[in-house]
Amino acid sequence: MARGEGAEQYAATLLTVKPLNTDIKTVKAKERRNRLSVWNKLCYAFGGAPYQITGSALGFFLQIYLLDVAQLDPFHASIILFVGRAWDAITDPTVGFLVSRSRWTSIGRMMPWILCSTPFAVLTYFLIWYVPPFEEGKVIWYLVFYCLFQSMQTCFHVPYSALTMFISSNQKERDSATAYRMMVEVLGTVLGTAIQGQMVGGASDCPTEAYDANGTNTSTVNKTIVSLDETKRAYLHASGVICIIYILCAAILFWGVKEQKESGQKKSKPLSFRRGLWMVMSHGPYVKLVAAFLFTSLAFMLLEGNFALFITYALGHREDFHNILLVIMLSGTLTIPWWQWFLARFGKKTASFVGISWAVPFMILIVSIKSHLIISYLVSVAAGVSVAAAFLLPWSMLPDVVDDFKVKNPDIHGHEALFYSFYVFFIKFASGLSLGISTLSLKFAGYVTGNCLQPDSVSLTLKVLVSPVPIVLIVVGLLILRTYPIDEETRQKNHKVLQDELDSESETSELGSSV
Repeated sequence: MARGEGAEQYAATLLTVKPLNTDIKTVKAKERRNRLSVWNKLCYAFGGAPYQITGSALGFFLQIYLLDVAQLDPFHASIILFVGRAWDAITDPTVGFLVSRSRWTSIGRMMPWILCSTPFAVLTYFLIWYVPPFEEGKVIWYLVFYCLFQSMQTCFHVPYSALTMFISSNQKERDSATAYRMMVEVLGTVLGTAIQGQMVGGASDCPTEAYDANGTNTSTVNKTIVSLDETKRAYLHASGVICIIYILCAAILFWGVKEQKESGQKKSKPLSFRRGLWMVMSHGPYVKLVAAFLFTSLAFMLLEGNFALFITYALGHREDFHNILLVIMLSGTLTIPWWQWFLARFGKKTASFVGISWAVPFMILIVSIKSHLIISYLVSVAAGVSVAAAFLLPWSMLPDVVDDFKVKNPDIHGHEALFYSFYVFFIKFASGLSLGISTLSLKFAGYVTGNCLQPDSVSLTLKVLVSPVPIVLIVVGLLILRTYPIDEETRQKNHKVLQDELDSESETSELGSSV
C-alpha cells in the first residue's frame, strides 16, 4: 500500500514538473513556428502584386481606353465601368462566404482558390484590352469580360487578403508581412503604370500641340501620328506582359508561403450568409473603420480614374501623362518604409490622419495653378507620399479589427475572410458608382469620343472630379475615423488576450499528450 502511494505521488510529481520543464521549450517552439523569414514575407508580398498591377492599369487607363481607343460613347463607357465594379462588389462577400466554408486541403484553405482562379483571370484580363472586329456587340464584349475578370480577380484577392491571418498568429509578424506586402503592392502599381503607360503612352493618334502662355493652342509641333491600329496593338502587348507577371507572382506565392492550419482552436458551426453578415456588420470598430476608409478610398479612386484624362485634356500634357503617373507611384513606393516606421512610432490611427490629409493641399495646388509641367511633376512627387499611406494603412488596421472581434466573440472561428470580403465589397461598389457618375459627367460636359481637343466644359468637369470632390470625401472619412475606438493600448490588450489563449491551448494539448 505504501509502495502504491509512493508511485502515485511520484506520478503526480511528474505531471506537475514536466509541464513546467516544457513551458519554456513550448513557448520557444511556438515563437519559432510563428516567426516568418524575410523570404516568406517577400513571397507572401508578391501575391499582392497581381491585384495592384492590373488594378492600376485598369484604374488609370481603362476609361481613356474605352473612350479614345475602343471609341465607345461616354454613356456606354459609364455603364461598363459602373456595372463591372458593382458586379465585382457583389462577388466579394459571396466569395468571402464560400472561402469561410471551404475545407482544409493539403495545400491549405485559401491557396486552392488562388491557384484555380489565376489562369481564368489572366485570360479575361487579356481580352479586356482587345478591340473586337465588330461594332454592335462591342459594349457587351467589354461588359462581359470586365465582369468575368473582376470575378476571377475576387477569387484570387479575397483568399489572399484573408491569408494574412494564417501565415502567423503573431501580430508583429503579421504587421511586418503586411508592410512587405504594401511595399510590393505599391511597386506593383508602379509596374502596372509603367508597363501600360510606357508602352501605350507614346501611341496616340493625336499630334503634340504647342500652347502659349495663356494655354491656347498655337501650332502643331509633332506631325507624326500613330495609327489607331498601332495604338490598339500597344494596349494588347502591354496586357500580355502584365498577364505573364500575374502568373509569375502567383507561382512565387504558392511555392514560398505555407498556410498555417488553425490548430488547437475550437471549431464553430458554419454560419449562414445572413448571420455571418450580421455578425460582421454589427461589430462597431469594423463598421467605423470601413466607413472611414470608404470615403477616403473613394477620393483616391476618383482621382485615379480621372487623372489620365485630367493631365491630357485639362493640363495639356498629352505626351507626359504616363510619366507623371509613374512618378506618383515611384514616390509612393519609396515612402512605404517611412510610413511603416511612422505607424509603429505614433500609432496607426495617427498615421492615417497625417498620411491621408497630406494629399489635400496638393489637390488644391494642381487645379489652382496654370498648366506647368515642372509643377505637375513636383505635385506628383508629393501626392505619391499620401498614396503610400492610403495603400498601407487600411490593410494594416483590418487585422486589428479581426483580433478585436475574436476577443469579444471567442466561440466564433474561421470567418476572417468575411471581414476582408465585405470591406472590399463596400469599397468597390462605391468606387464603381463614382466612376460611372464621373464618366457620365463627362458626357454631359460635352466630351467628344476620339477628339484630340475637348471643350472647356470638359476641362472644368475634370478639375472638379480630381480636386473639390475628393477633398470633401477625405474630410468626411477623417471625421468618421476620429470615432474609431481601437488605439494602440486596446490593440496591445487584444493581442495579449489572444496570445494567452493560444499559450493556454498549447499547454493543455501538451499536458494531454504527456498524460
